[in-house]
Amino acid sequence: MKHRFTASAIVAALSIACLVLMYYFHSPAGYTLIGLCLLFLFFGYVKYVNRQAENERKQLLESVQRTAAATLGHHRHDWMNDLQILYGYIQLGKYDKLAGCVERIKERMAADSKISRLGIPSLVFYLHSFREMNGSVQLEVCIQDDLQLGDLLTAEDAEQFTEAIISTIRAYQFTGRSSWGEVLQLKLSICREGGEVLAMFERQDHTLDNIEILKRHLNEWNTGKRVLAEQIDSRPESLRLRVACAN
Repeated sequence: MKHRFTASAIVAALSIACLVLMYYFHSPAGYTLIGLCLLFLFFGYVKYVNRQAENERKQLLESVQRTAAATLGHHRHDWMNDLQILYGYIQLGKYDKLAGCVERIKERMAADSKISRLGIPSLVFYLHSFREMNGSVQLEVCIQDDLQLGDLLTAEDAEQFTEAIISTIRAYQFTGRSSWGEVLQLKLSICREGGEVLAMFERQDHTLDNIEILKRHLNEWNTGKRVLAEQIDSRPESLRLRVACAN
C-alpha cells in the first residue's frame, strides 16, 4: 500500500509537470509530445496498479492456503491422538474406557459438523481455523442443532454478524488473563431465539482485568449497526450479539 501511494504521487507530479510544460509550449509538435507522455504515464500506472492488485490477490490466497493447511494439520494431529488413545486402551484390555473415548470423538465431530452447516463461509472458515490463528484463546463453540444462518440472514447481515463475532473475540483478547501465561477461556454460543439470531460470549474464569475495553467495544459497535451488542444480565464478563432474521 505504501508503494502504491508513492507511485501515485510520482505519477501525479509528472502529470502536473507535463501540464505546466504544455502551458509554455505553443506548437502542435509540443502538444503532441506532451500528450503522448501523459498517455504513457496513464497506461503505465494502470499496468502497475493491476500488477500490484494481482500480487495482493496471490498473497491473500497463499495466506488462506497456509491457514487452511495448518488447520487440516491440527485436525489430523487430533485424530491421530484419538486413534492412539483407542489403540492403547485396546492393547491394555481396558475395553470399559472405549465407549467414553468414542463418545468424546462423536461430540467433537458433531460440533465441527454444526460449524460447517452454519452457511456463512467466512464465519465457518474463521471458527474452524481459530485455533491456528489465535493461540492465546481457547474458544468453546456451542451451536444450536440444525442452525443454518445462511437461510436466516441476508448477505449483508451475515457479513456484519461475522464481523461482529470476530471483533468481539478480539475485544476479549485485549481484556487480559488472570495470570501470566494462562490461556483465556471463552465460550461462544450461537442460536436462534424467536425472530433473532444470537451469539453469546462468556469468559469461563469470570474475571476481567480491563473491563473498559468491553464497554468501549459496546459503545463503538452499536453505532449505526444492524447487529446489536449488549451485556447479558448485567454480567460484565458476558456479551450478546443480536440480529433480526430476514426469513
